[in-house]
Amino acid sequence: MTQHAGLVAVVGAPNAGKSTLVNALVGQKVAIVTPKAQTTRARLMGIAIQEETQILLVDTPGLFEPKRRLDRAMVAAVWEGAQDADLIALVVDAERGLNRNVAEIADKLRDRSEGKLLVLNKVDVAKKNELLTLAAQLNERVEFADTFMVSAATGDGVADLKTALAARMPEGPWLFPEDQVSDATDRMMAAEVTREQIFLKLHAELPYASAIETEKYEERKDGSVAIHQQILVGRPTQRAIVLGKGGAMIRAIGEASRAELSKLLGKKVHLFLHVKVKPDWEEDRGLYREMGLDWVD
Repeated sequence: MTQHAGLVAVVGAPNAGKSTLVNALVGQKVAIVTPKAQTTRARLMGIAIQEETQILLVDTPGLFEPKRRLDRAMVAAVWEGAQDADLIALVVDAERGLNRNVAEIADKLRDRSEGKLLVLNKVDVAKKNELLTLAAQLNERVEFADTFMVSAATGDGVADLKTALAARMPEGPWLFPEDQVSDATDRMMAAEVTREQIFLKLHAELPYASAIETEKYEERKDGSVAIHQQILVGRPTQRAIVLGKGGAMIRAIGEASRAELSKLLGKKVHLFLHVKVKPDWEEDRGLYREMGLDWVD
C-alpha cells in the first residue's frame, strides 16, 4: 500500500488541551500535561500512525500576549511550528468558548494558506447547547475544512479526528521509524518530566519561575540511566519552596519524576536533583537551546 506522511500544527490558547490531545492521538504520553496554562514551552512533535499514514503532530505552546523574553520565544515557537505544516488544527476549550484570546488566534489564522481544522475540545464538560453556536461563530471567522468535537481527556471523538487527519496527509514515505513516538530526545524528555512534577506539586507557589538544566545524562553498563538535573529558580525564597521542609518537597518531586521516567524510558532511572538560585536564568542562551527554543531579541 502507498504510504502517506504529513505535518499537523496543533495551535490554540493556553490550557486548551493541546498536549492532552496530542498524547491521545499518538496513543501514549509524549507531551507533559498539567492543569496550569502555558505548561508547554517548546515545539514538540508527537508521531501518530493510522494504517499506512504517519501524522507528525507539532504540539506548540499556547498563544498568548508575550511579556518576557521567554514568552516571546514560546510564541515564536508556535508560528515556527506552523511553518511548512500540511494542516493547522485550532484547538479550542469548548467550556471557555470564544474569548478574546481565541478570537485573536482565529483572526491570525484566517489568511494562512494551509488547510485548517477546528477542534472543539473538552466537550465532556462544556454546555452541549452552546457547542453548535461556538462552532458557527468560529467558522464565520475562519474557513475551516471541518469541525470536530472531542474530549481529549476521555478519548471521545479522538478516533474520528485521527482518521480525518490521516485522510488529509500527502502521499510520501514515512519520515520516522514505525516505533518512534516523538522527536524529543530522552534528555529533553527527562527535563520535561521533572518540570511537569514541579508544576503538579507546586503550581500555586511557583508559577513559571523555574527551568530544568540537565547537567549529565549517562547510560550505565547495567542498562540503567543516571540523570543529574538542576532546578533553576530566580530567588532564594523559591529555592526554599522547591526544597520543602527538611527536603521533603524535592524528594517527592524526585520520586514522582523517577517513576514516570522509568515508565517512559523502559529502564531503571537514577535521578539526582539540585536546586540552584540563578536570577537571570531567562537570559541564558544555552538554556533556551536545551529547552528547544530559539533566542528572541
